[in-house]
Amino acid sequence: MKKRIIFLLTLIYIAVLSACGSQTTQTPPQLATLTQAPVQPTQPPAPTNTSIPTNIIPSISITAPVTNASIASVSFANDVLPIFNNSCTECHGIRQIKVGLNLTTYDSLMAGSFNGSVVTPGNASDSFLVKQIVDGEMPKRGPKLTAEQIQKITDWINAGALNN
Repeated sequence: MKKRIIFLLTLIYIAVLSACGSQTTQTPPQLATLTQAPVQPTQPPAPTNTSIPTNIIPSISITAPVTNASIASVSFANDVLPIFNNSCTECHGIRQIKVGLNLTTYDSLMAGSFNGSVVTPGNASDSFLVKQIVDGEMPKRGPKLTAEQIQKITDWINAGALNN
């Protein structure tokens, strides 16, 4: 009986080793760049053109140069906070404060989450908040943000994430 158990364990061990040894190294899939965002499920497909991917919404410039006009044109209170109130604060402020991130006020947003800062003023491409939105990770419930909404948040952060 002991010999059978040892024999069986040896066979299992050899099978596991051979299965692991036969695997080939695979390259991990490439992540979308921050200038690309996933297609919203509710959007109709873009006109087909064989040279342009149809699974990408129009590019969002998260590294656009900041000008005085863009600083004056994007306001936290008038442009960014309404987006948060419509799409984010159910989970991050009103009913819950998931991961310690509260998006109901400027001060609570800038305080960040349990994991630290989510906004890097002046650098949207380094801001965790923008990465989550552009990658389609947030919001988890309800419709994803539109390209225009993402661009407003991005412009506001690139302009210094001012409390205006």
